[in-house]
Amino acid sequence: MSYQIELRHIRYFLEVARNLHFRKAAEKLYVSQPGLSRQIHQMEEKIGVQLFVRDSKKVKLTAAGAYLQEEFELILRNVDGAIDHARLIEKGVMGSINLGYVGSAMQQIIPDLLTRFSDKNAEVQFNLQEMDNLKQADALLSQKIDLGFVRLERAPAGLKMHPVLEESFVLVLPVDHPLDQDSFRSLSQFKMEHFILFEQSYSPSYYDKMMELFYYSGFEPIVSHNTVHAGTIYKLVEHHLGVSILPESLMQENPKVKFIRLNQLPFKTTLYAIWSLENRNPVLHDLITKYLLEEHGK
Repeated sequence: MSYQIELRHIRYFLEVARNLHFRKAAEKLYVSQPGLSRQIHQMEEKIGVQLFVRDSKKVKLTAAGAYLQEEFELILRNVDGAIDHARLIEKGVMGSINLGYVGSAMQQIIPDLLTRFSDKNAEVQFNLQEMDNLKQADALLSQKIDLGFVRLERAPAGLKMHPVLEESFVLVLPVDHPLDQDSFRSLSQFKMEHFILFEQSYSPSYYDKMMELFYYSGFEPIVSHNTVHAGTIYKLVEHHLGVSILPESLMQENPKVKFIRLNQLPFKTTLYAIWSLENRNPVLHDLITKYLLEEHGK
């Protein structure tokens, strides 16, 4: 059955759904309010579904309307993505990848991956954005990004994760701290120290693993500062505002700090590549199958 729905109808519907206000939606679409109302009414008649509940005070989406809003948003992103891809091809660029990542992935994993891929695919464009783990999952599901690098315990439904790096933790201390690798015996030696840690919301599963490390060592840490940036952690440690624990991949040459490796503790953290099973970007498929999985095992 053909419902004769055009992209115009979908764009009009989505604008009203986002604003829940016909006049504001009409202004953003540069159409008249009566004309917009007619288009929505026509769309409802064609598909046989009521999309909005209207009264004199407010506009609300019906359950069917809310469902179609989510589905149509994805359809439009696919259409817009296909058009963008075609424009890149017209310019001699074979495609693009929108990539999200947590900071530690940029130390080695992403540069190595992009270098190997770009050597044979110089015509592919990459757009990179640092994002926390949960925002990456949401962005992958809505296809705002194509590929992510996260520290999560499990993949949300519809997403696929593949491990790319398993690593131990390191303590980060001011360079003049009395303890060092030779005098280190147990993390409990630091139970009276103030700790600077990544914000729990940045990665709840990573934060939980950190807490397990402390509990295993017999104490609950005194947390004086939380942040989402490793650079901030280094600055705070440099200024003797606390000590920290980071994944090994975030170790940096810095004359104002020193490190104690925690390899003897039975705790590791894993960095995963993650992508949507519904993503149809052909460049993503090549990147995953020919470079990411090949390098890090299937």
